[in-house]
Amino acid sequence: MSQLKAGDLAPDFTATTDQGQTVKLSDYRGKRVILYFYPKDDTSGCTTQACSFRDHYPTIEEKNAVVLGVSPDGVASHQNFKTKYNLPFTLLVDEDHAIAEAYGVWGEKSMYGRKYMGVIRSHFVIDEEGRIVDAQYNVKPQESAPKALAAL
Repeated sequence: MSQLKAGDLAPDFTATTDQGQTVKLSDYRGKRVILYFYPKDDTSGCTTQACSFRDHYPTIEEKNAVVLGVSPDGVASHQNFKTKYNLPFTLLVDEDHAIAEAYGVWGEKSMYGRKYMGVIRSHFVIDEEGRIVDAQYNVKPQESAPKALAAL
C-alpha cells in the first residue's frame, strides 16, 4: 500500500454524501479540503476526531476550507452520527472502501490479537488546485484537527 505525500495530486473520487447526494472531490476545486478517514461512526475515537473537527470548524471555514469525513458506514449511519454530535460538515459513504484504497488508508489492523482489514485513521489537507499539502497516517483522534488546521 503506497502512501500519498505532500505535492501529490489528490486522487479524485465520486461518493455519496450523508444527504444521499453524489459529489466528487473535484467539485471542491477553489477551496481547501480537509479529507479525513475514520473507521466507524459513533465509536469513541471517531467521535473524538469528528467533534474536534466540529469545534475547529469556524476557524477552518475562515481559511477557505471544508471538512469531508469518510468511513465505510452507510447514509443512515452517517445521518445519525452527524445529528447526534451536531457535525457541521459532510460525511461521505465509502462502503466498498475504494476511496480509502485510493488514499492508502485501507490496511491490516489488529484488535485483541485478531487481524482484519479496515480504515487507518488519517487525514489529508488538499489545496485549491487539488494537491496534497499535508498527509497524516495513523493520526491520533485528538490530534487530527489541530494538525490539519496547522497545515492550512
